[in-house]
Amino acid sequence: MPTTKVLALSGSLRAKSSNKGLLRYAQANAPEGMQIEIADLSDVPFYNADITEQPTAVKTLLAQFATADAFLFAGPEYNYSISPALKNAIDWASRAPDNALLGGKAAAVMGSGGGMGTSRAQYHLRQVFVFTDIHPINKPEVFANAFAGQFDADGNLTDERIQDGVKQLLAALATWSLQLRK
Repeated sequence: MPTTKVLALSGSLRAKSSNKGLLRYAQANAPEGMQIEIADLSDVPFYNADITEQPTAVKTLLAQFATADAFLFAGPEYNYSISPALKNAIDWASRAPDNALLGGKAAAVMGSGGGMGTSRAQYHLRQVFVFTDIHPINKPEVFANAFAGQFDADGNLTDERIQDGVKQLLAALATWSLQLRK
């Protein structure tokens, strides 16, 4: 079985973010044949077409997009939408010629936040996928509440139900990514 290389991106920049906790859990519990690399978006500047020399953080991120077979997005919900950090990472990658870094690749989405647990942001992110030709998994959906005891003080996922959901999501991502690469 070929290895599926997954680039994981958190829309939250906080070190103890529950969204980063979701990604850490996924990385530690990836199914056999899957490698998950978590991108660091903290130094990636906002996309600006006037920037002619890509900063090091952007070069690193774009190289990670290039080698990924699939993506795993985890993000909070800001004003019923995607966080700027997550959208910015996609904006940088979408400028590659022929959409080579994003187009045709599989993706899974999950998130942790208040209230409805990032459902609106996840659906908005799926709209962005239409333009960028990213192919998301429809199910399972993973919505976590960051304020309901599902994470510890360091942002680590502790809720068994959400942990099971993440594992199911990763299994579905592995299958979907292989199908798209055939």
